[in-house]
Amino acid sequence: MVPRSLPSRSFYILHPPTYPLPFHLISSHMMASTTAENNPETLAHVEKFWQSRKPHSPIYEFLLSDIELTHASKGLVRARLPLTKNHVNAHGGIHGSVSATLIDWVGGMAIAAWDNRTKTGVSTDIHISYQSSAKDGDTIEIEGIAGKVGGTLAFTTATIYKLVEGKPGPIVATGSHTKFVKI
Repeated sequence: MVPRSLPSRSFYILHPPTYPLPFHLISSHMMASTTAENNPETLAHVEKFWQSRKPHSPIYEFLLSDIELTHASKGLVRARLPLTKNHVNAHGGIHGSVSATLIDWVGGMAIAAWDNRTKTGVSTDIHISYQSSAKDGDTIEIEGIAGKVGGTLAFTTATIYKLVEGKPGPIVATGSHTKFVKI
């Protein structure tokens, strides 16, 4: 018996995508962004955008009221958040929903920093890899990078670090976030 061939219109995913993106798939723009100098104009825009959005999102208001934007350049945003009892789970570590909220938030901020836009779209998917933890009293740094912002979709990646002596230390979580921006 001869095996039947696969239907011509079907496809099979042999290796699902890995999140965050493997190093060799990161665009040169994304790599350049992580070392880009802070742009005061972009930072001011992102801060103003954040302040205008915060009152309209109760979850952001509750979880991110103490977040501080520290860096912005084209498609790149960094912020710091001191963790409180509101951010941790029953075991004392950062709650997974807080990490998810941060990846959602920083993706939108990175899109706003791409071209100083005031509409950052709606989420189509979000992927998170939890790698370590942080606790009440720790400060974390959140970095978001808009790798591509097109006319319809925007693709972002995010990394959450636990700060050690004021510098990024262990990675707490990484993620990717796609948004529909044609609104």
